[in-house]
Amino acid sequence: MMLQELIEQAWEDRAKLHENATTDAIREVIEQLEKGKLRVAEPLADGKWQVNQWIKKAVLMYFPIQKMETIKVGPFEFHDKMALKQNYEQLGVRVVPHAIARYGAYVAKGVIMMPSYINIGAYVDEGTMVDTWATVGSCAQVGKNVHLSGGVGLGGVLEPVQASPVIVEDGAFIGSRCILVEGCHIGKEAVIGANVCITGSSKIIDVTQPEPVIYNGYVPPRSVVIPGSYTKNFPAGDYQVPCALIIGQRKESTDLKTSLNEALRDNGVAV
Repeated sequence: MMLQELIEQAWEDRAKLHENATTDAIREVIEQLEKGKLRVAEPLADGKWQVNQWIKKAVLMYFPIQKMETIKVGPFEFHDKMALKQNYEQLGVRVVPHAIARYGAYVAKGVIMMPSYINIGAYVDEGTMVDTWATVGSCAQVGKNVHLSGGVGLGGVLEPVQASPVIVEDGAFIGSRCILVEGCHIGKEAVIGANVCITGSSKIIDVTQPEPVIYNGYVPPRSVVIPGSYTKNFPAGDYQVPCALIIGQRKESTDLKTSLNEALRDNGVAV
């Protein structure tokens, strides 16, 4: 019986979590996530992304079949159901104390983990920097050569199972203290300025043309984005609501940080 079929059956009938065939299937899925052979979400040829709901179901059912145990690392002690990722030297990953990745997260060759956290089901591709106190939540998908600056928070999206995870595509630069949650999608080589908060329903407003263009939870490729606000009417009056503003495009001739600084300078904005 195929892994997916076993997972789907157990999702509908949790009594099957007591059967060896089911627990073996769940553990096999987590092992394949660990190695990057399965992904919670994957890009399609047309640029869209497919969410593999059955894999998210396996992650959710992994918790109840695991037993709590004490993990000791030198003077540090943890008490949890999840093992920590190991064998970083063989994987070609640089890990600075106190960086932690959970078993079941894929971390590719060339990734640098400053003191940070990567949760189960996440996928972090080659050459990406996970900077100090950045967090990569469960099932978040991070592409190649991405820079997650200090304090960036990529939210975890396990439930509902049909919900898309946070996606950050290749070459994106995510500025300090940005919060990206609820399945928002950052396009290739986009530059997100410090303190931008984007959810799956956030308004991202392109203000580079005579008329604004509004996206919801999606930042187009190569966009340069800063925090913003717009006026919304409430029963008590008009108030400012947070949004994100696209103020320019990353230039072909410059790297990410330089193009961010140039775009901010060109538009007279300091972030």
